[in-house]
Amino acid sequence: MTDTNRPLVEVKHLKEYFNINMGLFKTKPLKAVDDVSFTIHKGETLGLVGESGCGKTTVGRTLLHLYKPTDGEIWYDGKLIKTPDDIKEFRKKATMVFQDPYSSLNPRMTVSDIIGEPLDVHHLCQTKKEREERILELMGHVGLNSEHASRYAHEFSGGQRQRIGIARALAVNPEFIVCDEPVSALDVSIQAQVINMFDELQDKLGLTYLFIAHDLLVVRHISDRIAVMYLGKMVELADADEIYNRPLHPYSKSLLSSVPVPDPKIARANKRIVLSGDIPSPLNAPSGCPFRTRCAYATEKCAEVMPEFKEVSKGHFVACHHIDEIN
Repeated sequence: MTDTNRPLVEVKHLKEYFNINMGLFKTKPLKAVDDVSFTIHKGETLGLVGESGCGKTTVGRTLLHLYKPTDGEIWYDGKLIKTPDDIKEFRKKATMVFQDPYSSLNPRMTVSDIIGEPLDVHHLCQTKKEREERILELMGHVGLNSEHASRYAHEFSGGQRQRIGIARALAVNPEFIVCDEPVSALDVSIQAQVINMFDELQDKLGLTYLFIAHDLLVVRHISDRIAVMYLGKMVELADADEIYNRPLHPYSKSLLSSVPVPDPKIARANKRIVLSGDIPSPLNAPSGCPFRTRCAYATEKCAEVMPEFKEVSKGHFVACHHIDEIN
């Protein structure tokens, strides 16, 4: 009997540090992801947002073991992913759609070979005919025609290239997909088509997503829950509507105040919260709370102790010492 409450993906205290050469044989750790924990349930979409350089993409890549985690645990369907055999099995169930459709596709391979590569790596087709049928089926899922199969990636527009990338990700019949800013390199008109396609594929194939983006409107449209990251740390996590209607962390409030509203009256009434200063370098992150250097509510306590990432109401987690005063 399976546990229906058990998350499909569980990340516990994940850390990813890169050693940066400082000269004279000295290295210093760049804490790209620092003690991040979250869960994703089957059929759910978790949106991961934050400004550039906050560690969103590193979370996605480390989760799939494209980077070896410095510390922490990654559980999938109740099983700890640790050994090379675990990782190989895991990659049949979990795949990734990359950010840039211009650089993530091999220019020397036809569309058929790009989509078929995961089938070959995992030996998922017995005959050439079965392989061809599966490739055409995958192309149909993402709205590509059969005559596209013999063409090369450079012959397609950005939106079509991203569809090729999505078809490749679907090749192993995965249950979980990490979508790493899959629409940020596309025109706005194409973004909506690709986002709707992700929605349709989720309903049709029962997929679970970690959806990484910096565009908050895109994330709200597709996500069930949203996590906010800042400088390698997770600062808030809640249901999508809850985060939009009642953000608690000062960084989340600032992010959401910058989202454009199509109604001029509401837009004029909204007060934009502009942060002072620049985002610090992850190489020289502030002590205590990473956001304190740009926070209007910061005190000495914020400099001394990293606030605990705790549940303040059902399903709403925040890392802030002054949560009661701010709200």
